[in-house]
Amino acid sequence: MRLKEALSVLSKSSPYAVSTERESKNKSQLDEVKEYLYIKMPIAIDVEKKISSFSSNKPEVLFLCGSSGDGKSEILTDCKKKFSTRAHFHLDATHSFDPRENAIQTLDKVFDQFESGTTPLIVGINTGMLGNYAEEGSNDKFKKVIKDYLSNKTVTEDIHFINFEDYPKFFINEIGYTSEFAQKLLQKLTADDDNIIRQIFDKEKQQQTSQASIKLQANYELLSIPEVQQTIIELLFKARLMRDQFLTARALLDFIFMLLAGPGYLFDNLFSGGDNELANKIIEFDPAHLRTKKIDRFILANDLNLPDQEFAEFKQFMNNLGVEALENSFSYLRLFYILKGGHFSNDYHVKFEQDFNESLIEQYINVYQLHRDFNNSSEHKKQIKDFYNNTLRTAIRKYNNRNAPNLDKSHYLISELNGYQLASELEIKADLKSISSFSPKSSASFIAFIKVQDHPLTIPVNINLLRLMKRVVDGYRPNKHDKNTVVLLDELIDEITRVANQVTTLHIIRDNKHFTIKNVDDEEFEVSGL
Repeated sequence: MRLKEALSVLSKSSPYAVSTERESKNKSQLDEVKEYLYIKMPIAIDVEKKISSFSSNKPEVLFLCGSSGDGKSEILTDCKKKFSTRAHFHLDATHSFDPRENAIQTLDKVFDQFESGTTPLIVGINTGMLGNYAEEGSNDKFKKVIKDYLSNKTVTEDIHFINFEDYPKFFINEIGYTSEFAQKLLQKLTADDDNIIRQIFDKEKQQQTSQASIKLQANYELLSIPEVQQTIIELLFKARLMRDQFLTARALLDFIFMLLAGPGYLFDNLFSGGDNELANKIIEFDPAHLRTKKIDRFILANDLNLPDQEFAEFKQFMNNLGVEALENSFSYLRLFYILKGGHFSNDYHVKFEQDFNESLIEQYINVYQLHRDFNNSSEHKKQIKDFYNNTLRTAIRKYNNRNAPNLDKSHYLISELNGYQLASELEIKADLKSISSFSPKSSASFIAFIKVQDHPLTIPVNINLLRLMKRVVDGYRPNKHDKNTVVLLDELIDEITRVANQVTTLHIIRDNKHFTIKNVDDEEFEVSGL
C-alpha cells in the first residue's frame, strides 16, 4: 500500500470518513489504518460508562448529540460491538434508511418500538435534528423531553443526553491552552513506534522517488516535528477564538489529509484554503501577510538573490528533509512560521520569531485565567483591576465619548443636542464578588462583571472584543468592519446610559461653559456654573 492511499482514510471524501458496520471478513488494510488512528476521548468513555449502566430489561434512552462530523457514529459503532445485546442502537437519526419515510418519521417509529418493549435505546443525533423533532415529531413524550433539554438542559431519570458541546476541543489550563484531541491525533499519526502509517512511510521512502512521493514524504517528515504540530494546534485555536470555528473530528482529519497530500509543501498547503472549513479560516492568519522591517528586508533580499551564507546553510538543511528550493519568499516565511519554537540547522528561522509573536492570544489567556481562577488574593485583585481599569473601563469611556473627547475621565456622554453635551459622572469598577463565583463554560469567551454606580452589568468578552478594546484604548475609532464585535460594546453602553439617566447630577457642557444640575429632591434642583 502506498502512503497516500493509507492517508486517504483521513479525507472527508473517503468511505471511511463515516464509520459503518463492516463484516470482519471484508476488512482491509485501510480498516487497520482507521482503527489505529482512532482516539478514545473523554466523551467516548462517558458514553460507554452510561450504556454499561443500562439494564437489558429497563427502558432507558441515551441521546448522543452534537454537530455533523464530530464523531458520533465512530463512538456508537464501537459501542454497538460491545453492547449490542444490551441495547438497541439507532446510529444516525439524520437518515431514514427507508425511501418511503423521512428522518422524523423514522424516529417516530424508533420511539414507538422503544415504548412497546423493555430494551434500552441509544440514538446518535445532530442537535439540529433534535430541534426538528421537537417541532415536527409525533411522539409527545419525546417532543417534550427534547424541548426541555434544548431550552434549559432539563433531563429525566430515564432519558439521558450526552452532548459534544459539553466536551470542548480546546481547554485553557494553568500554563496556556491545549487540544487533547488534535494533539493525540497528530502524535499517533506520526509516532515512531508501533505505527502502521510510519511503517508504510519508511517502505515508500526506500522505494519511491517520484516528485509527488518525495513531496508527500517531506510533508510527513514536517508533520512529525513537535513544533510544527504545536503551530498547527495554535492556528486551530486562533480559528476557534477569532473566527468562532468549531473543531470537529471529520473536519480535522480532512484538514490533516489536505496538509499532507495537497499540491504543495505542508507550510503552503496550511494557508492555501480550499474545500475545508478549517483551512478557509486559517488562511486569514497567513504569515505572508505580515509586514515588519525584518520581514520586508528578507523578501527584498531573497527576491533579488542577494548572497546570504546563513540562509544558504539553512536551505541545505531543509533540502535534506526533502524540502527543495522554494519559488517565492512567502513560502519561506510560512516555513519559518511553522518551525517557530524549535531549533533546526543554524536557527536562521529564529530571526523572525518576534515578528510572528502571538501576544494577543497570550493576553487573552491571561485575562481568561484571571476570571476563571480568581481567588480574591491581593495579587489577583491587582491584576484583574489592571484589566478593568486600564482596558475595559478606558475602552468603554473612550468609545462612549468618541464625539466628546473633551470630557473628564469620570464623565460619560448621555446625549448631544444643539451643540450642548449632556453627561453624567459615573463610577465604573470591577464587580469582584461576581467574578469570584464565575465559571466559564467555554475557552472561547468569558464574562466581564462591572458595577456602574453599584448597578451590576456584564459583557461577554472574546478575543476579538479584547483586541478591539485594546485598539480603542490606543486611539482607534471602530468602523463598519468592526460591526460584529463593536455591537457588544454598544449593548453595554446602552445599559450604562440607562443607569446614567438615573443619577441625580447632570452636567451640561458647551465649549468652555460647564453647568451642573443636581436633583436635591423630587421638586428642587440646584444649578451651578451659570
